[in-house]
Amino acid sequence: MKKQRLVVIGNGMAGVRCIEEILEIDPNLFTITVFGSEPYGNYNRILLSTVLQGSASIETIILNDHKWYQENKIELYTGESVVKIDPRKKLIQTDKKREVSFDKLIVATGSTPFVLPIPGRDKRGVISFRTIDDCQKMMKAAEQYKKAAVIGGGVLGLEAARGLLNLGMEVDVVHIDHCLMNRQLDDTASKMLEKELESQGMNFQLGKETEEIMGNHRVEGLRFKDGSEIKADLVVMAAGVKPNIQLAKDSGIETKRAIIVNDWLQTNIQDIYAVGECVEHRGVVYGLVKPLYEQGKVLAKHLCGQSDQGYRGSVLSTQLKISGVNVFSVGQFEGGDTTKAITFHDEINGAYKRISFQGNKMVGAVLYGDTKDGSRLLKLIEEKKDLTDSEKNKLFHLKENDVSPVAAMKQSDIVCSCNSVTKGTILEAVQKHGLTTVEQVKMCTKASNSCGGCRPIVEQMLDYTKSDSFDEVRVEKTLCTCTTLSEDEIVQEIQAQNLASVKEVMDQLNWLQPQGCSTCQGALHYYLSMINQDYVWNDLHMSITPINRNRIEPIETYLGENTCPEEKLLALDMAVRFEKRVEYLFTPQRINMSISSCGHNGEKAKNFDIGLILMKRGWEIYVGGSGGSNSQDGKLLFVADTNETAINIVLAFIQYYRETANFLEPINQWMDRIGLIHIREVIFEPELRYQLIGRLELDASKMNEIAEPRSVQK
Repeated sequence: MKKQRLVVIGNGMAGVRCIEEILEIDPNLFTITVFGSEPYGNYNRILLSTVLQGSASIETIILNDHKWYQENKIELYTGESVVKIDPRKKLIQTDKKREVSFDKLIVATGSTPFVLPIPGRDKRGVISFRTIDDCQKMMKAAEQYKKAAVIGGGVLGLEAARGLLNLGMEVDVVHIDHCLMNRQLDDTASKMLEKELESQGMNFQLGKETEEIMGNHRVEGLRFKDGSEIKADLVVMAAGVKPNIQLAKDSGIETKRAIIVNDWLQTNIQDIYAVGECVEHRGVVYGLVKPLYEQGKVLAKHLCGQSDQGYRGSVLSTQLKISGVNVFSVGQFEGGDTTKAITFHDEINGAYKRISFQGNKMVGAVLYGDTKDGSRLLKLIEEKKDLTDSEKNKLFHLKENDVSPVAAMKQSDIVCSCNSVTKGTILEAVQKHGLTTVEQVKMCTKASNSCGGCRPIVEQMLDYTKSDSFDEVRVEKTLCTCTTLSEDEIVQEIQAQNLASVKEVMDQLNWLQPQGCSTCQGALHYYLSMINQDYVWNDLHMSITPINRNRIEPIETYLGENTCPEEKLLALDMAVRFEKRVEYLFTPQRINMSISSCGHNGEKAKNFDIGLILMKRGWEIYVGGSGGSNSQDGKLLFVADTNETAINIVLAFIQYYRETANFLEPINQWMDRIGLIHIREVIFEPELRYQLIGRLELDASKMNEIAEPRSVQK
């Protein structure tokens, strides 16, 4: 089949991440051409401040060099800008008069620095901070000049100012607001940050609006609207960015603040898509790495024909990258009629926490001084979990002898939100490859490879693995006291030696107790049934419904008194269809499943291993819930718009659990161990999902053939 031609306008982080995702899904689907206005490969723009501060080099922030494009057969044009898009002819034209046709087009033009419209902005010595070239200009200027002014007291301005200080310049930070990082921090955290940065040598001109950049041909200083002035040999504009959308507007692509896209990153013109900082999605324009990567992943799946829920927006978090300063902000932290906050302020040790709630759900947080809990708080906000008063208190009152936040994290917890890297992934890489530095972890797992905000946590994890308290080495435990082998080793030996009965396993694998125990007998029955399905029942003379067999229990249905009769019938029909598909199947642990015909009585359904709730938007599928005294709601796995999609997602989920869980491991523990994100990645991939369903149906068919004659015989 002839490859489609995919053209990407923009060689930045969002566009190239989308290409990386496409190559992982299907490297043979597209012939890819990329245009970048800068003369470099793809680099991490977010880490330019670390280059300026001297903690990284330009080489270390390159994400994909020219060799990568060649190896993946990507046609790259650097230092060349696209100046025209012809949607009707499906052609683009560059500033070098080059014309290239496309089947699919991605606009990833990013954003441009906002330059204040004030007199003197064109003078020599006035620059922005957006590119490698800008970074190099600032470093060169520092060799000759000593007095700098940075306009903008946000993240970018402060990071630029810290870099100029490191280069030996005197620095004034000019900010129109009276508080630094006023969009990310409350007044208390902002003043603590100001005090710390002043101690590092920064000067601040707060509440100042620049009226003019003074000087003849070169900048000599700034004049403010209140009449005051400061001297400066270098002025850095870091007052924000604006989406780069002129090319799109000229081409008839719909724009407002940025390029308007739907949940699948489609513009109003067929076969033209947009991703990254130039995009407006549901009224929001994102400028952070995580949302851009999430957009790129959704778009890649869409272009490759994979079904996906689409991009639903992101929870934003910010972390300042200045040595010696720990600041973290996420979500909504300002007060209001419906928002209440709990604060903790330790003036002696310079620590501050403000966590905001709407009802019992956390909606925002500001951390200063101690930011180790940042990723945990971000997860709680994203999960929209209802917190008890006890759980809220635990967010603030850690005892001195409590375990460190890194040790307390589950292995399924996300450390690097930009690249969805879990604690377990990092620990596995460290142990398997003997990693000792953050750079090695970054190369192996991509953690800290994007915004760099998780770098402190990765450093803590490395320290943790070297400490005496580290006890998470993956030593496999034996199945039970009857054997010296682990479950994985037993499964490997069953397959390698083609063992076909419980007695044969115990004889050949030198069981310490000849008859075994209830634990190992149940486990061996299960593993043999999964591996040797053809003769497990007939040849082993096992009862078709052994007492200790784990299976999917009869499905509970919650119909509700006020539910429409059609919806009740639909829920009952779904229960019958599921039970027919999974009858007689072995499972690692018993599975309790429920189906609710209405959201009004759906809360109970969330307290099951698998729960389906019929809503207006489709079937909400929850997994990993549990009942009893320690009841907990399941996590939302998927929203299926059709009955068949819901059935397929659940069947694939069940089969993946059957194939990868340990014997007697409940679904919620299995999910904690391998991670919900990983599970989604597997079962949302159409080919993998169909393979899982195929294996489940094959197992069910064989079990059904064996079971039916025996029931007749009875």
